[in-house]
Amino acid sequence: MAELKVGQKAPDVELPTDTGHLNLKDLAGKPVVLYFYPQDDTETCTAEAIEFSRMKPQFNAAGAIVIGISPDSIKKHGKFRAKYDLTVDLAADEERKAIEAYGVWMEKQMFGRRYMGVERATFLIGADGKIARIWRKVRVKGHAEAVLAAMKAL
Repeated sequence: MAELKVGQKAPDVELPTDTGHLNLKDLAGKPVVLYFYPQDDTETCTAEAIEFSRMKPQFNAAGAIVIGISPDSIKKHGKFRAKYDLTVDLAADEERKAIEAYGVWMEKQMFGRRYMGVERATFLIGADGKIARIWRKVRVKGHAEAVLAAMKAL
């Protein structure tokens, strides 16, 4: 699959969330932040979810929806949300449909071992349904602030 580019129509996402259901088509007319992360309750993924949750009121005030997506189950997302008091919606992509549509399932390497996993990446989708900005290989510190600034500049 070709890598997604800024200006392209965002692939539709239809996934269960720990609070209901996500269908990207239902969010047309609003900016949407989709952040993909490898796994609930790991150090970096937790820090990212906490930052987006902390800033959720600012995203809401700017009219944006923030959704985290990982291959974890709804049940695991619910425990993750409760443990850290998270406020962002978490979508379960156990079959990796969105993860693959957005091109974030890839070979990774840790401690010399190669394996397939989710690349930490964020996609800012404009109210027009097109990809406005892409962040790949995200470093969590300051990332939520950078995404909010880019969203406000749309």
